[in-house]
Amino acid sequence: MIQYFKIIEHKTIEIDKPENGVWVNLLPPLKNEEFTELSDALEIPLDFLKDSLDIDERSRYEIDDNVKLIVIKTPTENNSFNDSDAFYITIPICIILTHNHIVTVNSFENEAIKKFLNSFQNRHPDKKNMMVLKVFEKVTTNFQDYLKEINQRRNLLEQKLYASNRNEELLQLMRIQKSLVYFITALRSNELLMMKLARTNILQLTEDEKDYLDDLVVETSQALETANTYTNILSSSLDAFASIISNNQNEVLKRLTTLTIFLSIPVLIASIYGMNVPIPYSNTHFAFWLPVTLALCILAFVIWNYWKRYKK
Repeated sequence: MIQYFKIIEHKTIEIDKPENGVWVNLLPPLKNEEFTELSDALEIPLDFLKDSLDIDERSRYEIDDNVKLIVIKTPTENNSFNDSDAFYITIPICIILTHNHIVTVNSFENEAIKKFLNSFQNRHPDKKNMMVLKVFEKVTTNFQDYLKEINQRRNLLEQKLYASNRNEELLQLMRIQKSLVYFITALRSNELLMMKLARTNILQLTEDEKDYLDDLVVETSQALETANTYTNILSSSLDAFASIISNNQNEVLKRLTTLTIFLSIPVLIASIYGMNVPIPYSNTHFAFWLPVTLALCILAFVIWNYWKRYKK
């Protein structure tokens, strides 16, 4: 689906066809016919439009015949039905700058463009550089919001895991860890992209826009540092829980072994008195109570001795 937005009398209006100074936004579902139509109408290389279809596309910029392509990664919820996949993944947003238009291509639903759309009445398509920076800002804010959600979910899962020690919470913590790996990779790539844009100045930014981009680099670095911190905390927590589970398992095995030893004593005595050979007092009325009493006395002595050593 293709959307065209233009400022008319200080109001944002969605129009039916491209004009000079409009923002063109491509949303899923995307069709090859739309790519071809838009490529011919705006003189954009077809590869620039299709780059967003690759979910593993890295953050970068490229220039072809004065048409500029900027690819930046943004987080989104993972809609996979596989229970072992990450809760959140990162997807590319393609920003294409032509002489008269700014084009954004989204092959997946994402919050960054939604937030940008909601505040578009304060944007001007003719100020393409500032619009690009505002998209960067929404992407960085999106990362920060998702990192807060991840941290809250991690805390809740750890509290449940302290009480239950079930595998379900451990699997969900692993899914959070996978999400953080996606975030760290994307944030590092986004940070390098912004630094290159600031160094090469291919967008021909003004001084105010350069300062704004520098602030975005700092915010992206802070988000990256936060993601690294959460990853280290989660790794330490998983290691600690693994040790706790191992210790609990050893304690259970120790108790089962002790119980087995305790039970083997009366079983041994009963086995001896159950053999089909002549044994002492087998013809008296003490033939039953004698092995029972002997087994209980020996068992009581072993339990007392074990308890005495265990308390020390």
